[in-house]
Amino acid sequence: MKTNNWKLIMSNNDSKKLPLWVQDREKVIANGQGVEWREGKQPDYSNNDRVFQQESKYHHPEGSLEAIAHNLVRTFEMEVSNKSNPQEWLSIVANKFRMSSNGGKEYTAQETAEQGTYNLFINKNKHYNPEEENFESSSKVFRTAFPDGFLWELIEVFSGPPNVTFKWRHWGTFKGDFKGHQPSGEIIEIIGMSIARVTQDLKILSLEHYFDNSKFLKDLTAGSCPFHSQK
Repeated sequence: MKTNNWKLIMSNNDSKKLPLWVQDREKVIANGQGVEWREGKQPDYSNNDRVFQQESKYHHPEGSLEAIAHNLVRTFEMEVSNKSNPQEWLSIVANKFRMSSNGGKEYTAQETAEQGTYNLFINKNKHYNPEEENFESSSKVFRTAFPDGFLWELIEVFSGPPNVTFKWRHWGTFKGDFKGHQPSGEIIEIIGMSIARVTQDLKILSLEHYFDNSKFLKDLTAGSCPFHSQK
């Protein structure tokens, strides 16, 4: 994809004419009739969106490169979390998609759908063993720890397509139990960078993530010992 093609998309003042997967994820959900939703129904992000509006640090003008990249990644995350069939993920080219973290193994869309991103990105350690978890169990673990969601937003874009390079933050308030560790009530935050290789119609071909994947669990387990009762 040439940069001027991207600029042509950004110059479109009518967001309704942008590809659906780079619009707000709620529009993708609303257009999800017939989709194989993991829980048998469309997801409800109303509480997450409320918290996001309160805690987000960055606002990107509608139609900007940053807003388009932000929406694309949020749509992808929504689809991984809620659509069990990767052939129904609008944000990617399913048969070509690959994803990796910190230069490690590349995973297919099917592997991502079956295992979930937590299990792909967290290395085996004393606090969490991805080999003993599946998509459903890992989702339950982290939804319990972060009942308001583990939110994501784009900070800055460094280069446009076909290799969109950007900085992001993931965060959430540790309000629930994590593997016996009591919640601290503190915000757990990860800062990272990614490279998304995209097609001319802005679907993701590959994602490379770079971040400190040990910090997340260190922060979750730093304040308390599991099963330690308070006096």
